[in-house]
Amino acid sequence: IQPINSNIPSQFNLFQNYPNPFNPNSKIKFQISNSTNAKLIVFDVLGREVQTLVNQQLKPGTYEVDFDGSKYSSGVYFYKLITNDFTDAKKMVLTK
Repeated sequence: IQPINSNIPSQFNLFQNYPNPFNPNSKIKFQISNSTNAKLIVFDVLGREVQTLVNQQLKPGTYEVDFDGSKYSSGVYFYKLITNDFTDAKKMVLTK
């Protein structure tokens, strides 16, 4: 996980991954508006947890995480940001 901006955002936000569709790497960006425990989890289309990308206490700011899909099969995946005050999910497509 890389902090890319230390400015304090006014709200939580989960952005669409880039690129999408991707092969095999994609970047997921999100914003945290106050100190909180944050989890960023990737799920397959059946709702099974594939990988936990972030599970730690974060300070306010904008963060970016790399997702390496090289060991997963092509298809639709979902990523979900969970904090004490915010939850959001987005869809991404892995093509090989």
